Amino acid sequence: MGASFATHVLFLLWFFAATFTSSFFKANSNTTCSEKDKQALLSLKRGLTDPLNRLSSWSDQEDCCRWDRVRCDNKTGRVTELNLSYIRSSGEISSSLLELEFLNYLDLRWNNFNCTTIPSFIGSMTSLRHLGLNSANFSGVIPHQLGNLSGLLYLNLGGNSHLYADNLRWMSNLSSIQYLDLSFANLHKEVDWLQIISKFPSLLKLYLADCQLDSLNPSLGFVNLTSLQVLYLPHNHFNHEIPNWFLNISTSLLVLDLRNCSLKGEIPHGILNFQKLKSLLLNYNLLTGKIPESLGRVKHLINLDLRFNSLSGPIPSSIGNLSYLGYLFLYDNQLNGTIPKSLALLSNLKALLVGHNFLTGTVDEGHFTKLSKLTYLDMSFTSLFFNVNSNWVPPFQLKYAWMSSCKIGPNFPTWLQTQRSLKILEMFQTGISDKAPSWLWNWTSSIEIIDLSSNRIEGDVSGIVLNSTILNLRSNHFKGRMPQLSTKVKVLNIANNSIYGSISTFLCQQRNVKNKLEILDASNNFLSGELSHCWKYWPSLIRLNFGSNSISGRIPYSMSSLVALQSLHLQNNSIIGEIPSSLKICSNLRLIDIGDNHLSDIIPLWIGDMTNLLILRLRSNRFKGHIPLQICQISSLRVLDLANNSLSGTIPKCLKNISAMAIREPNIQDISFNSLRYKYDSGSYIENLKLVPKGNELEYEKNLAFVKIIDLSSNNLSGSIPVEISILSDLRFLNLSRNHLMGNIPEKIGSMKELESIDLSQNHLSGKIPPSLSNLTFLSHLDLSYNNFSGKIPSGTQLQSFDALSYIGNTQLCGDPLPKSCTIEEEYLNKSPIGKKEDDYKSSSFYIGMGVGFTTSFCAICGTLFFNRTYRHAYFRFADYIKDWIYVTTMLKMNRLLKKGKSKENSSS
Repeated sequence: MGASFATHVLFLLWFFAATFTSSFFKANSNTTCSEKDKQALLSLKRGLTDPLNRLSSWSDQEDCCRWDRVRCDNKTGRVTELNLSYIRSSGEISSSLLELEFLNYLDLRWNNFNCTTIPSFIGSMTSLRHLGLNSANFSGVIPHQLGNLSGLLYLNLGGNSHLYADNLRWMSNLSSIQYLDLSFANLHKEVDWLQIISKFPSLLKLYLADCQLDSLNPSLGFVNLTSLQVLYLPHNHFNHEIPNWFLNISTSLLVLDLRNCSLKGEIPHGILNFQKLKSLLLNYNLLTGKIPESLGRVKHLINLDLRFNSLSGPIPSSIGNLSYLGYLFLYDNQLNGTIPKSLALLSNLKALLVGHNFLTGTVDEGHFTKLSKLTYLDMSFTSLFFNVNSNWVPPFQLKYAWMSSCKIGPNFPTWLQTQRSLKILEMFQTGISDKAPSWLWNWTSSIEIIDLSSNRIEGDVSGIVLNSTILNLRSNHFKGRMPQLSTKVKVLNIANNSIYGSISTFLCQQRNVKNKLEILDASNNFLSGELSHCWKYWPSLIRLNFGSNSISGRIPYSMSSLVALQSLHLQNNSIIGEIPSSLKICSNLRLIDIGDNHLSDIIPLWIGDMTNLLILRLRSNRFKGHIPLQICQISSLRVLDLANNSLSGTIPKCLKNISAMAIREPNIQDISFNSLRYKYDSGSYIENLKLVPKGNELEYEKNLAFVKIIDLSSNNLSGSIPVEISILSDLRFLNLSRNHLMGNIPEKIGSMKELESIDLSQNHLSGKIPPSLSNLTFLSHLDLSYNNFSGKIPSGTQLQSFDALSYIGNTQLCGDPLPKSCTIEEEYLNKSPIGKKEDDYKSSSFYIGMGVGFTTSFCAICGTLFFNRTYRHAYFRFADYIKDWIYVTTMLKMNRLLKKGKSKENSSS
């Protein structure tokens, strides 16, 4: 919304400027121009291109004072003003400009000088009072010679992003400067920029946007900017609190723009003492605390933008005193409390954005009494209850209404019918549980974007004609057959409803019409029948989702006409046959989900030609044969789900070539994956996918960008797990369970540092569990059950944190968390080959020491008994005593048992 508004403003400014400069700078006197000046200008023209033919009047036969874009002094005939802005010129700026001794106005803005440097000779044109070089694609260091222009009033170098300054001390001589714009130039090296600029007492407007400045010098007590009207410093990196010297700058300040500057702390109360301030822009910072109640004293304020901070507390009621306020942006903070009734007094308010806060309470008619100019309203993602009478007629005509995730229902808001200027209406998840009114569909025909999803709106959509560009009716209670679409519709999301009927009827009813539909999501309905051959009537489709319906038949060859298609969802239907080879013509496909059907035959070899593919989900079909090696050619693949089929053979070693799973990208949501997100004004359509990453089926949507998975479970795969799979260091989920795999787990599996889930259960794997497995710090799901693993489970907090069920069914496995403890022999056998020599040495030392100890003890005891008679007699007497005690005790117990046996026999007889 803001971007669109700004674009329109910039276009109007450009249009008026271009018109003004093409007409205003024509000669308006009869004075003949100086021949010297004429030749200088002709020399300048020879060095420049003129693609728009704006300099066609510059001829040697014509008086140069009559040329377009040239102005002369009425008395002397010398050239005083030269405006070459907006002519799209390039080339070289000739030093012949130095011949124009009386030139005081030079404007070269909005041209393209191909990253050349600003000519240093301009610093010798001492008559200049106005120098405009902005947005002309200059680069390099800002020439210090510009400091010689001591009479300069206006200097604009902004919009040249390749400019930089090694210092700004050269500016000290610009004592008369009133307008200074260095926006987008790199001023990072000049730490004393503020002290230098504060020496300009006549400065009225200062523009230093995106100059890589990192400090406002909070330690300064005073800054001499007493005449300043505009302070424009957005998109810098100050990373500290708003300094106190702000309280001392000009009381004539009209605009203060500190957007996106990483400012911290609270809004100082003194900053609101600028009685003439019209625009206060502090959005996109890190500000905390409350909005000062004293804000109401800034009575000329027109634009207040505090969006995207961490401000808390209530909205001050003093805002009602700002009678000139036109734009109030408090979006995305932590504000709480209710909306003050004083807002109703803001008769000039055009935009009220308070969404994404913790606001509560009721909003009723009384909050809008005088808001007749309101066109932008955002209350989304709050706990506000929009409670108005059913016959309420608002005083405003909205163009944009964002009211999602707040309380509006249960009744459908009838006041919407009065809004005839709406372009965007977002009211998803608002608690509406009502029948769609009869006027709804005709009324929405003029709305460009409408989102009523995630409510419980009822109604039959059979036969209605939808006309909005973007329609999201997802997750409601709509029923009937698929609606008709006008050629204007680009997005229709009608998923999760009760739509029924033949899908081919819908697809073929738009014949001989140039449809513009780009996204069609009718998943999770009751659509039936076979897919038709009418795809040629839908050439613009890029997203198609018919998943979870009752569609039968085969995938038609004619789908190849959808050459723009990027994602195809046909999952969870009753589709049979094979994947048609014609589908390879759809080379833009990023996502194929045809899982949970009855498809058979082999996975086609041409799948390797789909080099843009990110997601391939073929699970729960009847595919057979081997996994084609060509699948390894899809280096961009992030999701490979072939689970629950009848695939046989070995796991391809070449899976290591899928670089998207092997290389960690600096930004997980890179450009290739963002191609699955369809963006439009104020919203987007996001792909969704059902996967089984940790044993349970989960639906991924916004977080799908973080998923990298290989699922080959529940097939007939054999052989070993290829050691090359450990190269996939960015894989998150690996499921090879329920196959016939044999051999060991690859020793280097611990190098797959991003793994969150491993399922190798129900195979015939054997050997020891690799110790490197305990290095997987992100691992939260592990299932090695029902294999033939042996030895001790490697020590480490990671593997011991799992339940014993993760290891059950491995009879030769021991150690925590299993109840079976390891014997010395099992622990010895479990030692890794890496430390075998050292462990063998330690074990040998243990047994040698034990043997020596036993021999020494035996000799000591026997020697004592042999050489000492007293000890020998005592020892044998003790042995005889123990023998007699054992004999007597045993006989007594035997007698008791015999007696008990006889007594039981007597009693039974």
